[in-house]
Amino acid sequence: MKFRHRAWLVCLILGFAWLASAHAQYPTRTIRFILPFPPGGGTDTMGRAISTRLGEGLGQQVVVDNRGGGGANIGAELAAKSPPDGHTLFMMTQTHTVNATLYRNLGYDLVRDFAPVTHLGGTAYVVVVHPSVPVKSVKELIALAKSRPGELTHSSSGSGSGPHLAGELFKSMAGTKMLHIPYKGGGPSVIALVAGEAMVGFTTTPSCINQIKAGRLRGLAVSSAQRSPYLPELPTVADAGVPGYETSAWYAMLVPTGTPGGIIARLNSEAARALTLADVKARLDATGMVPQSSTPEELRKLIHEEIAKWGKVVKALDLRVD
Repeated sequence: MKFRHRAWLVCLILGFAWLASAHAQYPTRTIRFILPFPPGGGTDTMGRAISTRLGEGLGQQVVVDNRGGGGANIGAELAAKSPPDGHTLFMMTQTHTVNATLYRNLGYDLVRDFAPVTHLGGTAYVVVVHPSVPVKSVKELIALAKSRPGELTHSSSGSGSGPHLAGELFKSMAGTKMLHIPYKGGGPSVIALVAGEAMVGFTTTPSCINQIKAGRLRGLAVSSAQRSPYLPELPTVADAGVPGYETSAWYAMLVPTGTPGGIIARLNSEAARALTLADVKARLDATGMVPQSSTPEELRKLIHEEIAKWGKVVKALDLRVD
């Protein structure tokens, strides 16, 4: 019995030693960073801004993998089913906290299937219109929409996305009706706006700031509680005609549940470091993105709070996607 006990103890010690060694060697190959939207939007801006510097800190290349479609659920499901070894990272957005209650059938569970790593940053949405739309303020947009109920179209980065809900919240609070047209991401949504396929947009700042400055889109207001330092000429939606209106986009890094805690701690540390680097901050600053890291527990709390918050909005507006 003593021999068996000692043999078991030796195996246990060797097992812990192997795990410690495996964690110390992490990462051992290229890391895939799954972004659930096509290139061109806020998610892509954040992912590409930090991927190179994150890879340098980890000692392995971090490759961005855009997997858009399905309301940001295709990329999420792919990431959720990946091996929990730290070689697959996932960029979640506010959209995924909406999807948790918006969709009847998801191929993943945001809380069960993912472990939080860190918050990455955020940005305001911007209410924009195609230059052909004869309005120059939020009040004029509301008046036009009320005079032509259901005729104005507004684009978003997909059903259930943050921009979609920002638009639905706006319509609900302003008492207007506009036709929602979902696209596969912020980039395609803005392209449609510039082309005149859609008339109104609720887009992230990185998606539209260059188009506004070039005169291809007209900015009316920002969704945040305060004016944006990146578009200081624009009022807030609340000040411009819809009192109490406020929402914003945010981004975070997750890994599949089961990823060892030591690896999560390493990723958290390296991501936080990358966000403080001058070139990363400059790249994000140029597109209106504010970098901000967090602990895994702070991110976990935020995810639970956002699921509850948007669940109430989804219920109140009777929004469901099969």
